Amino acid sequence: MKRLLFLILGLVTSFYTLTAQEEIKLYRTSPEEINGILGTESRDKDDFVTNITDARMYAYLAPKETATGAAVLICPGGGYYGISVEKEGYEIARWFNKLGVSAFVLYYRMPNGHTEIPLKDAQAALQIVKTRTKEWNISKNRIGIMGFSAGGHLASTVGTHFRTKAERPDFMILAYPVVTMKKGLTHGGSRENLLGKNPAENQVERYSNELQVTKKTPPTFIVHAIDDTTVPIANSEQLLKALQDNKIPAELHKFDVGGHGFGMRKRGIPVDNWPELLKTWLKARGLINE
Repeated sequence: MKRLLFLILGLVTSFYTLTAQEEIKLYRTSPEEINGILGTESRDKDDFVTNITDARMYAYLAPKETATGAAVLICPGGGYYGISVEKEGYEIARWFNKLGVSAFVLYYRMPNGHTEIPLKDAQAALQIVKTRTKEWNISKNRIGIMGFSAGGHLASTVGTHFRTKAERPDFMILAYPVVTMKKGLTHGGSRENLLGKNPAENQVERYSNELQVTKKTPPTFIVHAIDDTTVPIANSEQLLKALQDNKIPAELHKFDVGGHGFGMRKRGIPVDNWPELLKTWLKARGLINE
Protein backbone atom coordinates (compact mmCIF):
# COMPACT_ATOMS: atom_id res chain seq x y z
CA MET A 1 0.00 0.00 0.00
CA LYS A 2 2.82 2.37 0.95
CA ARG A 3 4.59 1.59 -2.33
CA LEU A 4 1.40 2.39 -4.25
CA LEU A 5 1.08 5.73 -2.46
CA PHE A 6 4.68 6.62 -3.33
CA LEU A 7 4.01 5.66 -6.96
CA ILE A 8 0.91 7.86 -7.12
CA LEU A 9 2.77 10.72 -5.45
CA GLY A 10 5.59 10.36 -7.98
CA LEU A 11 3.17 10.44 -10.91
CA VAL A 12 1.43 13.51 -9.51
CA THR A 13 4.79 15.23 -8.99
CA SER A 14 5.90 14.39 -12.55
CA PHE A 15 2.61 15.69 -13.95
CA TYR A 16 2.94 18.90 -11.95
CA THR A 17 6.51 19.35 -13.16
CA LEU A 18 5.45 18.99 -16.78
CA THR A 19 2.49 21.37 -16.48
CA ALA A 20 3.66 23.91 -13.91
CA GLN A 21 4.37 27.32 -15.32
CA GLU A 22 5.82 30.54 -14.03
CA GLU A 23 4.60 33.84 -15.42
CA ILE A 24 7.50 36.13 -16.24
CA LYS A 25 6.93 39.77 -17.09
CA LEU A 26 9.21 41.04 -19.84
CA TYR A 27 9.59 44.52 -18.37
CA ARG A 28 9.99 45.67 -14.77
CA THR A 29 8.21 48.92 -15.54
CA SER A 30 5.88 49.87 -18.36
CA PRO A 31 7.79 49.90 -21.67
CA GLU A 32 8.24 53.22 -23.43
CA GLU A 33 6.40 52.01 -26.52
CA ILE A 34 2.69 51.27 -26.22
CA ASN A 35 0.60 49.63 -28.90
CA GLY A 36 -2.50 51.76 -28.34
CA ILE A 37 -4.86 48.83 -27.77
CA LEU A 38 -7.52 49.89 -25.28
CA GLY A 39 -9.66 46.73 -25.14
CA THR A 40 -9.31 44.17 -22.36
CA GLU A 41 -7.23 41.08 -23.11
CA SER A 42 -9.55 38.15 -23.78
CA ARG A 43 -9.32 34.43 -24.54
CA ASP A 44 -12.07 32.70 -26.52
CA LYS A 45 -13.30 29.10 -26.49
CA ASP A 46 -10.64 28.17 -29.07
CA ASP A 47 -7.85 29.47 -26.79
CA PHE A 48 -7.17 32.45 -29.06
CA VAL A 49 -5.98 35.48 -27.08
CA THR A 50 -6.52 39.02 -28.38
CA ASN A 51 -5.84 42.57 -27.19
CA ILE A 52 -2.44 41.68 -25.73
CA THR A 53 -0.82 44.69 -24.11
CA ASP A 54 0.90 42.93 -21.19
CA ALA A 55 4.16 41.46 -22.53
CA ARG A 56 5.05 38.25 -20.70
CA MET A 57 6.01 34.62 -21.09
CA TYR A 58 5.24 31.36 -19.32
CA ALA A 59 8.08 29.05 -18.35
CA TYR A 60 7.80 25.29 -18.78
CA LEU A 61 11.04 24.06 -17.28
CA ALA A 62 12.23 20.55 -18.05
CA PRO A 63 12.67 18.35 -14.95
CA LYS A 64 16.27 18.50 -13.73
CA GLU A 65 16.73 14.74 -14.02
CA THR A 66 15.91 14.76 -17.75
CA ALA A 67 16.97 18.28 -18.78
CA THR A 68 19.36 18.42 -21.74
CA GLY A 69 20.28 22.05 -21.21
CA ALA A 70 18.42 23.13 -24.35
CA ALA A 71 15.61 25.69 -24.33
CA VAL A 72 13.23 27.20 -26.86
CA LEU A 73 11.18 30.40 -26.91
CA ILE A 74 7.82 29.69 -28.59
CA CYS A 75 5.95 32.38 -30.56
CA PRO A 76 2.35 31.27 -31.24
CA GLY A 77 0.70 32.52 -34.41
CA GLY A 78 -2.40 34.58 -35.01
CA GLY A 79 -1.88 37.02 -37.86
CA TYR A 80 -0.31 39.66 -35.56
CA TYR A 81 -3.88 40.09 -34.25
CA GLY A 82 -3.73 37.55 -31.41
CA ILE A 83 -2.09 34.27 -30.48
CA SER A 84 -3.22 30.63 -30.49
CA VAL A 85 -1.86 29.92 -27.02
CA GLU A 86 -2.87 26.29 -26.55
CA LYS A 87 -2.33 24.64 -29.97
CA GLU A 88 0.79 26.65 -30.84
CA GLY A 89 2.01 27.39 -27.34
CA TYR A 90 1.31 25.25 -24.31
CA GLU A 91 0.90 21.97 -26.22
CA ILE A 92 4.26 22.55 -27.89
CA ALA A 93 5.93 23.44 -24.59
CA ARG A 94 4.72 20.20 -22.99
CA TRP A 95 6.03 18.22 -25.97
CA PHE A 96 9.47 19.79 -25.55
CA ASN A 97 9.46 19.11 -21.81
CA LYS A 98 9.07 15.39 -22.49
CA LEU A 99 12.31 15.59 -24.50
CA GLY A 100 14.14 17.34 -21.68
CA VAL A 101 13.94 20.78 -23.33
CA SER A 102 12.74 23.80 -21.35
CA ALA A 103 10.21 25.95 -23.17
CA PHE A 104 8.85 29.48 -22.83
CA VAL A 105 5.51 30.50 -24.35
CA LEU A 106 5.60 34.14 -25.40
CA TYR A 107 2.67 36.54 -25.09
CA TYR A 108 4.03 39.26 -27.35
CA ARG A 109 2.15 42.51 -27.68
CA MET A 110 0.19 42.99 -30.86
CA PRO A 111 1.67 45.69 -33.11
CA ASN A 112 -1.55 47.56 -33.91
CA GLY A 113 0.48 49.70 -36.31
CA HIS A 114 3.54 49.86 -34.03
CA THR A 115 5.79 47.68 -36.13
CA GLU A 116 8.75 47.41 -33.77
CA ILE A 117 6.85 46.13 -30.70
CA PRO A 118 6.65 42.34 -31.35
CA LEU A 119 10.37 42.13 -32.14
CA LYS A 120 11.23 44.18 -29.06
CA ASP A 121 9.19 41.78 -26.90
CA ALA A 122 10.71 38.64 -28.41
CA GLN A 123 14.24 39.98 -27.99
CA ALA A 124 13.49 40.95 -24.39
CA ALA A 125 12.17 37.44 -23.69
CA LEU A 126 15.23 35.81 -25.25
CA GLN A 127 17.48 38.06 -23.18
CA ILE A 128 15.72 37.02 -19.96
CA VAL A 129 16.21 33.34 -20.77
CA LYS A 130 19.89 33.95 -21.50
CA THR A 131 20.45 35.79 -18.23
CA ARG A 132 18.74 33.14 -16.09
CA THR A 133 20.39 30.05 -17.57
CA LYS A 134 22.07 28.96 -14.34
CA GLU A 135 18.85 29.25 -12.38
CA TRP A 136 16.89 27.29 -14.98
CA ASN A 137 19.55 24.65 -15.77
CA ILE A 138 19.95 25.85 -19.37
CA SER A 139 23.11 26.00 -21.49
CA LYS A 140 23.88 29.48 -22.84
CA ASN A 141 24.63 28.24 -26.38
CA ARG A 142 21.54 26.01 -26.72
CA ILE A 143 18.68 28.51 -26.72
CA GLY A 144 16.51 28.64 -29.82
CA ILE A 145 13.32 30.22 -31.06
CA MET A 146 10.23 28.67 -32.62
CA GLY A 147 7.24 30.21 -34.34
CA PHE A 148 4.01 29.29 -36.07
CA SER A 149 2.43 31.27 -38.93
CA ALA A 150 2.76 34.98 -38.01
CA GLY A 151 4.65 33.77 -34.94
CA GLY A 152 6.98 32.18 -37.48
CA HIS A 153 7.50 35.60 -38.98
CA LEU A 154 8.36 36.96 -35.56
CA ALA A 155 10.72 34.05 -34.87
CA SER A 156 12.46 34.47 -38.22
CA THR A 157 12.70 38.22 -37.59
CA VAL A 158 14.51 37.49 -34.32
CA GLY A 159 16.76 35.06 -36.20
CA THR A 160 17.67 37.55 -38.95
CA HIS A 161 17.55 40.99 -37.30
CA PHE A 162 19.83 40.48 -34.30
CA ARG A 163 22.53 43.09 -33.76
CA THR A 164 24.55 41.41 -31.01
CA LYS A 165 25.44 37.88 -29.95
CA ALA A 166 23.08 38.25 -27.00
CA GLU A 167 20.16 38.82 -29.39
CA ARG A 168 20.95 35.82 -31.60
CA PRO A 169 19.05 32.55 -31.07
CA ASP A 170 21.14 29.38 -31.51
CA PHE A 171 18.56 27.69 -33.74
CA MET A 172 15.20 28.37 -35.40
CA ILE A 173 12.15 26.14 -35.81
CA LEU A 174 9.43 27.47 -38.12
CA ALA A 175 6.04 25.91 -38.79
CA TYR A 176 4.04 27.17 -41.80
CA PRO A 177 5.70 30.56 -41.28
CA VAL A 178 4.94 33.92 -42.75
CA VAL A 179 8.40 34.98 -43.96
CA THR A 180 8.01 37.62 -46.63
CA MET A 181 5.99 40.84 -46.62
CA LYS A 182 5.78 40.98 -50.42
CA LYS A 183 2.28 41.23 -51.84
CA GLY A 184 1.03 38.06 -53.48
CA LEU A 185 3.22 35.84 -51.30
CA THR A 186 2.66 37.07 -47.76
CA HIS A 187 -0.38 36.64 -45.54
CA GLY A 188 -2.33 39.84 -46.10
CA GLY A 189 -3.68 40.15 -42.56
CA SER A 190 -0.26 39.69 -40.97
CA ARG A 191 1.28 42.28 -43.28
CA GLU A 192 -1.43 44.87 -42.62
CA ASN A 193 -1.43 44.32 -38.85
CA LEU A 194 2.36 44.59 -38.69
CA LEU A 195 3.16 47.25 -41.29
CA GLY A 196 -0.14 49.04 -41.89
CA LYS A 197 -2.29 49.31 -45.01
CA ASN A 198 0.21 51.14 -47.19
CA PRO A 199 3.72 50.39 -45.91
CA ALA A 200 6.78 52.03 -47.37
CA GLU A 201 8.83 49.81 -49.66
CA ASN A 202 11.82 49.91 -47.33
CA GLN A 203 9.64 48.53 -44.52
CA VAL A 204 8.37 45.74 -46.77
CA GLU A 205 11.96 44.85 -47.63
CA ARG A 206 13.16 45.09 -44.04
CA TYR A 207 10.52 42.65 -42.76
CA SER A 208 10.81 40.26 -45.70
CA ASN A 209 13.08 37.97 -43.77
CA GLU A 210 14.26 35.92 -46.73
CA LEU A 211 16.15 39.09 -47.71
CA GLN A 212 17.77 39.46 -44.29
CA VAL A 213 19.54 36.09 -44.08
CA THR A 214 23.31 36.25 -43.56
CA LYS A 215 26.05 33.77 -42.83
CA LYS A 216 25.35 34.31 -39.12
CA THR A 217 21.71 33.25 -39.32
CA PRO A 218 21.16 30.21 -37.07
CA PRO A 219 20.47 26.63 -38.31
CA THR A 220 16.83 26.26 -39.23
CA PHE A 221 14.11 23.58 -39.37
CA ILE A 222 10.98 24.39 -41.39
CA VAL A 223 7.73 22.49 -41.97
CA HIS A 224 4.97 23.56 -44.36
CA ALA A 225 2.06 22.02 -46.25
CA ILE A 226 1.90 22.46 -50.02
CA ASP A 227 -1.90 22.92 -49.86
CA ASP A 228 -1.63 25.82 -47.39
CA THR A 229 -3.90 28.50 -48.87
CA THR A 230 -3.40 30.93 -45.98
CA VAL A 231 0.39 31.26 -46.07
CA PRO A 232 1.82 30.08 -49.42
CA ILE A 233 4.64 27.55 -49.14
CA ALA A 234 6.74 29.95 -51.24
CA ASN A 235 7.44 31.74 -47.94
CA SER A 236 9.33 28.71 -46.67
CA GLU A 237 10.87 27.87 -50.04
CA GLN A 238 12.36 31.33 -50.47
CA LEU A 239 13.72 31.28 -46.94
CA LEU A 240 15.28 27.86 -47.52
CA LYS A 241 17.01 29.12 -50.67
CA ALA A 242 18.40 32.14 -48.82
CA LEU A 243 19.68 29.89 -46.04
CA GLN A 244 21.28 27.50 -48.51
CA ASP A 245 22.86 30.37 -50.45
CA ASN A 246 24.50 31.46 -47.20
CA LYS A 247 25.50 27.88 -46.34
CA ILE A 248 23.32 27.76 -43.23
CA PRO A 249 22.28 24.22 -42.21
CA ALA A 250 18.57 24.09 -43.00
CA GLU A 251 15.76 21.63 -43.68
CA LEU A 252 12.34 22.21 -45.21
CA HIS A 253 9.85 19.36 -44.85
CA LYS A 254 6.94 19.62 -47.28
CA PHE A 255 3.67 17.74 -46.97
CA ASP A 256 1.12 17.50 -49.79
CA VAL A 257 -1.84 17.80 -47.40
CA GLY A 258 -2.06 19.63 -44.11
CA GLY A 259 -3.48 23.07 -44.77
CA HIS A 260 -2.63 25.81 -42.33
CA GLY A 261 -2.41 25.80 -38.55
CA PHE A 262 -2.01 22.06 -37.96
CA GLY A 263 0.19 22.39 -34.88
CA MET A 264 1.04 19.00 -33.42
CA ARG A 265 -2.51 17.66 -33.26
CA LYS A 266 -3.09 14.29 -34.92
CA ARG A 267 -5.52 14.03 -37.83
CA GLY A 268 -4.58 10.68 -39.33
CA ILE A 269 -2.59 12.16 -42.25
CA PRO A 270 1.16 12.14 -43.05
CA VAL A 271 1.76 15.66 -41.70
CA ASP A 272 1.11 14.19 -38.25
CA ASN A 273 4.65 12.81 -38.43
CA TRP A 274 6.45 16.16 -38.54
CA PRO A 275 7.24 16.20 -34.78
CA GLU A 276 9.22 12.98 -35.31
CA LEU A 277 11.20 14.72 -38.05
CA LEU A 278 11.83 17.60 -35.69
CA LYS A 279 12.94 15.17 -33.00
CA THR A 280 15.46 13.66 -35.44
CA TRP A 281 16.76 17.15 -36.27
CA LEU A 282 17.08 18.05 -32.60
CA LYS A 283 19.03 14.84 -31.95
CA ALA A 284 21.34 15.48 -34.91
CA ARG A 285 22.13 18.94 -33.53
CA GLY A 286 22.84 17.52 -30.07
CA LEU A 287 19.93 19.36 -28.47
CA ILE A 288 18.23 16.26 -27.08
CA ASN A 289 19.49 12.85 -26.04
CA GLU A 290 19.20 9.66 -28.08
